[in-house]
Amino acid sequence: MLALGKSLTKALAARTLAPQVCSSFATGPRQYDGTFYEFRTYCVKPSKMNEFLENIKKNIHLQTAHSELVGSWSIEFGGRIDKVFHIWKYDNFAQQTEVRKALANDKEWREQLLIPILGLTDKQESEITYLVPWCKLEKPPKDGVYELVTFQMKPGGPALWGDAFRRAINAHVDLGYSKLVGVFHTEYGALNRGVYTEEIMRSRLVGFESQLHRLLTL
Repeated sequence: MLALGKSLTKALAARTLAPQVCSSFATGPRQYDGTFYEFRTYCVKPSKMNEFLENIKKNIHLQTAHSELVGSWSIEFGGRIDKVFHIWKYDNFAQQTEVRKALANDKEWREQLLIPILGLTDKQESEITYLVPWCKLEKPPKDGVYELVTFQMKPGGPALWGDAFRRAINAHVDLGYSKLVGVFHTEYGALNRGVYTEEIMRSRLVGFESQLHRLLTL
């Protein structure tokens, strides 16, 4: 057994290991930046979409009084429809906590926005995302058609796929097909995902496992 052990040790030592690319945190240096974005998706009951949108239009000001809404979209094509998608901006997690406390104590918000929404939806989904370091957020116009593209990345974070992702996005934006709203990656929720809104991507890149396209209206 001792001889076998020595043989295995020599064999392992002789192997040339492939270089490994890894990242200790999905966000890398972005973890130290306070600003993050919550992607909130409402799965609306199919027969209740018009009622849901009317309620949002009428009462969303009760929530934007406490936090910033980057944009609100309804999903028209791609995956399950009958969804409404919001992006909320927070300066840091402390601010998000204060906003939640304020809303919990806001009777008008609870009665006119929260309770009706709960009755009109099947479920809600939430993801915490950060802008990638090389992208600035652009405020979307009030009208238009948008594409939300989600890439399922291989584990490893931006150290693995960040450079290829940036080159692909910028190459498409430079052609002037449409205006880019933002490029994000998830920190809490479904991990190892890169998301960008409005631009259309056709290429398959190193580090990507799958992608999902959804057509949105604002």
